[in-house]
Amino acid sequence: MSTEAEQLPHLHLAELTAAQFIDIWKHFDADGNGYIEGKELENFFTELETARRGAGVDPSHASFKEKLKEFMANFDKNSDGIIEMSELAQILPTEENFLLCFREFVRSSSEFMDAWRRYDTDRSGYIESNELQGFLSDLLKKSNRNYDEKKLNEYTQTILRMFDLNGDGKLGLSEMARLLPIQENFLLKFQGIRLTVKEFDSLFTFYDKDGNGYIDEQELDALLKDLCDKKKMDVGHIGLVDYKKSIMALADGGKLYRTEMEIVLCRDSTL
Repeated sequence: MSTEAEQLPHLHLAELTAAQFIDIWKHFDADGNGYIEGKELENFFTELETARRGAGVDPSHASFKEKLKEFMANFDKNSDGIIEMSELAQILPTEENFLLCFREFVRSSSEFMDAWRRYDTDRSGYIESNELQGFLSDLLKKSNRNYDEKKLNEYTQTILRMFDLNGDGKLGLSEMARLLPIQENFLLKFQGIRLTVKEFDSLFTFYDKDGNGYIDEQELDALLKDLCDKKKMDVGHIGLVDYKKSIMALADGGKLYRTEMEIVLCRDSTL
């Protein structure tokens, strides 16, 4: 564990830069799913305690487990047993905490989609790095945060480092959605019923009768029932309502566009 501690000298700092925060996050979020759980969480807390005490700790000891339990009670705000990015940002406060800024401004999937659409004007499912600067600039203004051009560039590069997983200089909707609180992340809700591209094309085309590239709320009801039948999922009425609510967060004026639905429902989407 001492080797890992040496790799992460930032853990003992009271104030972190945005880049340092990302280094810590990426180190412990080993599977890149946007949160820390299980062994990742234990490793993080072990390193945190080692940095605070200046000595090694024993994860199997009862006192360690008690401290971890107390730690989770303080920082796991929604009591789901995992640490999300915004929760970690409170544990390790950055000097200019734009991640928390984002959460203050975009608290739900529908607010996230409203913000996203202002920049993804061509509905490609991506925003370019120059558009990302505008997105962050608006975000900081709404949060009454002071910044200069140099800081804005730093924030932009930090977000790209965090979310541009394939290094193409663009941010996908699915990548940025990881900033949402887990209970609002529409992508996570559909992990169990993701389709192939072929399956999705067939299903969407069937319900998009006029071929205009979107379906409405009534058509979505039938599509979801069909989807659950195909996947042999007995979700019941409440489950269907929950799925529908998550997908309707993507709607623009009651219209659900093909590209946005593909990101949510398609497991091997190219978007």
